[in-house]
Amino acid sequence: MDWIIGIGMMALGIAVVVLLWRNYCLRKEAAQFAGKVEQALDAIVTGKEWKRQGELTDSLWDRIETQLAKAEHVFQRKQEESLREKETVKGLISDISHQTRTPLANMKLYVELLEEETLSGEGTGFLAKLCEQTEKMDFLMQSMVKMSRLETGILQIRQEKQDLSETIRRAVADVVPAAAAKEIDLFVDCPDGMMVPHDGKWTQEAVSNILDNAVKYTESGGQIHLSVERQEIFWQIAIADTGKGIAVERQAQIFTRFYREPEVHDKPGVGIGLYLARRIIELQKGYIEVRSETGKGACFRLYLPV
Repeated sequence: MDWIIGIGMMALGIAVVVLLWRNYCLRKEAAQFAGKVEQALDAIVTGKEWKRQGELTDSLWDRIETQLAKAEHVFQRKQEESLREKETVKGLISDISHQTRTPLANMKLYVELLEEETLSGEGTGFLAKLCEQTEKMDFLMQSMVKMSRLETGILQIRQEKQDLSETIRRAVADVVPAAAAKEIDLFVDCPDGMMVPHDGKWTQEAVSNILDNAVKYTESGGQIHLSVERQEIFWQIAIADTGKGIAVERQAQIFTRFYREPEVHDKPGVGIGLYLARRIIELQKGYIEVRSETGKGACFRLYLPV
């Protein structure tokens, strides 16, 4: 009886060893398989040269390798199409900018000459409208050129450690005249000497665009508060106003190109400012969020990595 139990225990031991060995082999094969997939995907994503190894068989890896090769081909083709489209857009914007620069300069000159002339009341009104439309066209062209250069990589974001408070001051200075004209109070809470890695010029552009919108959509006598705070991972630039607010269902759309809310078409603007602001912050590995309710103002928060 004892020998039967001994044989049974030995068989059980052998079975356990075999199972453990098979489990080890399966885990090793799975790790090798995952490594191959990871290498192939890394080569596809980074654009490195990736060649299939050995002859085609009916194994699981060879079937997956075939699909990865197809995915690589599609990915490369999409990349090439994207580059061609960017080059086309870059050329188109460059041509438009070049072709409109001289006419716009001439229009501004003619407006200045007309302002020196004695005009009727109606003529003065028409001249004011002509001046407004000329400035709007000039602003549109400049914004489109900036947008094109950022998207096509002509202009690179250069993040250098510099004083964020100086960048904020320049951005605020851009909107002070417009805020003063509407008697809007500007409050700024920004400590000095905040050395933050960022592109001063483009970050100023982003903050100015947010502030410009705040001034534009805040009624006379309103308030705008700007504050800067260091958090654990990000620096937060918060811009809150007492303006008309933004409906929740539209808050995702306001950052798209040329989007303008239906009720503000009588206000100056072309719908590029917020798109540019978001793009500039994203290129610095940050992000923008907005919190608002209709009739209760809006608060934009810009986050730059610490």
